[in-house]
Amino acid sequence: MRYYIIAGEASGDLHGSNLMRGLYAEDPQADIRFWGGGRMDEVFREHQQGTGLVKDYKDGAVMGFTQILLHARAFVRRFSDCTADIAAWNPDVVILIDYPGFNFRVAEYAHKAGFKVFYYIAPKVWASRESRVRKLKEYVDRLFIVFPFEIPYFTRKGVGFIYKGNPLIDAVDNSRAMTEDRAAFLSRTSQPDTPYIALLAGSRSGEISSMMPVFMEYADRMHSLPDYSSYRFIVAGAPSRTMGDYSGYVGDRDYVSVLFGETQSVMRFAEAAVVNSGTASLECALIGTPQVVAYRSSAVNYVIAKAIIKVRFISLGNLILDRFCFRELIQDYFTPENVLYEVRRLIEDTDYREEMERGYQEIREALGGKGASAAVAKSMIEELSKQ
Repeated sequence: MRYYIIAGEASGDLHGSNLMRGLYAEDPQADIRFWGGGRMDEVFREHQQGTGLVKDYKDGAVMGFTQILLHARAFVRRFSDCTADIAAWNPDVVILIDYPGFNFRVAEYAHKAGFKVFYYIAPKVWASRESRVRKLKEYVDRLFIVFPFEIPYFTRKGVGFIYKGNPLIDAVDNSRAMTEDRAAFLSRTSQPDTPYIALLAGSRSGEISSMMPVFMEYADRMHSLPDYSSYRFIVAGAPSRTMGDYSGYVGDRDYVSVLFGETQSVMRFAEAAVVNSGTASLECALIGTPQVVAYRSSAVNYVIAKAIIKVRFISLGNLILDRFCFRELIQDYFTPENVLYEVRRLIEDTDYREEMERGYQEIREALGGKGASAAVAKSMIEELSKQ
């Protein structure tokens, strides 16, 4: 069968690559064309000849309401290119991975054009813009969800879904970071064997510009303390970015470095992590590193988001537990002083850290066992075979 997959950011590229492995395993004749990134392209090249990657997500990821407005023309052009390519390629199914701003438009087009539409990793309609539930019912043939708290929500809303666990467990547990030791990690880098704090600023340019100035001021303050003067700070460079996105913020600080392609290892061997809210925070919980989540956007975006977002937490781990497992420093609370206080607490307060680790175990158990990506791929093929 012919599968057309659309992922629009780093997390979608990760989950899309694992889904593709499952599709190739269950359907050896699978023919896949996709919008995604390097991870998906790597899997494609292991199984198919030619070019499967239509567009790299790095060329068009934006965040926030104002950014979407500024990039409206490019958005329209990408949508037009995408729909034309789908029509020309004529797949058996269009598989959309998260990325709702773009993928809902594609879902409407694909449905009206007569293509089967699967949505993998539900758009967060339970957090905001609940009106999109109607679009899920109207334009999506089958929804594949990945969080246990989504089960009662979509059941109440009358949206048909399939739940096979969360694919991030496999992505984390099968990663190099979880099978190697600290020495092996450091051998691939120029990092000295000293304690360090992991800093994850997100993957979009808007996130980096909001997060990095506070990260650097926090690093300065912590480095100036006698007990922490030997500590380093490692920024996990996003796969869609280059050193140029960070160097202006890092400056000549010799105790701050940026590493690319090592995000999970950077998290695993850190004493603590300061993480932009998103998939990385859930990765951190599954890896087991003590963390504090931070988030800041422009004043306009924050006011709009606060008006439409309905959930109590911004972090997936806290949402899963329906309580605070780790602290969230949002907008005005995201300050160098608050980050410093929280990181020191993570390092110095054993009881606090151990309570967080117990919460991490609850999160892992709630997400189910291994094999989610393969199970979803198999379910998708089964759904297609019913037609």
